[in-house]
Amino acid sequence: MITLKLPDAELGGDLTIPDAATGAVLFAHGSGSSRHSPRNRAVAQGLNAAGIGTLLIDLLTEHEDEIDRVTAALRFDIEMLTLRLIGAIDALADGLESAPHTAGLRIGLFGASTGAAAALAAAAARPQIGAVVSRGGRPDLAGPSLPRVRAPVLLIVGSRDTEVLELNRGAAQSLENSEIHVVSGAGHLFEEPGALEEVTTQAADWFNRHL
Repeated sequence: MITLKLPDAELGGDLTIPDAATGAVLFAHGSGSSRHSPRNRAVAQGLNAAGIGTLLIDLLTEHEDEIDRVTAALRFDIEMLTLRLIGAIDALADGLESAPHTAGLRIGLFGASTGAAAALAAAAARPQIGAVVSRGGRPDLAGPSLPRVRAPVLLIVGSRDTEVLELNRGAAQSLENSEIHVVSGAGHLFEEPGALEEVTTQAADWFNRHL
């Protein structure tokens, strides 16, 4: 575990950088999730196996998370989540105090649910971001940031997650360089057999192509 010291918070994170990694992917969780999300951890392990570094962080402090579990308000504070993510991007790019070897690595972003909106808004603010992947995300919540995203974006959505799929299709029209991958038979959480494995394969391919 590492600690990211940002201007407004200290956030916990889990960093894994395989030997000879050419890039690192920062995970942005959303909708009440955390770096302990079993789905995102499974994707991260798949990326590590493909030679891609990962940094899973909590965008909320423990106290904020307790508040959010009652009010569900902070998970939709895209501006705050984006600023936290930008702080983590800058720290990773500069070389973390506990892991200076991260300096110079190409950085990608993987966002789930509302974390995808923060990932896209952060990519708009940090053009050095090499690629973005959204899993069951809400890119529409990134609003005016979408046309400013220069990184190639892969939007992964389950075919049964019909409302979110339509929101992704609408958001894609505002993105300069994006693709939508629909996982057949999958719902919002990709709990169906093979669904999360397909997400991982698609994400690893996307990052290996663009980082």
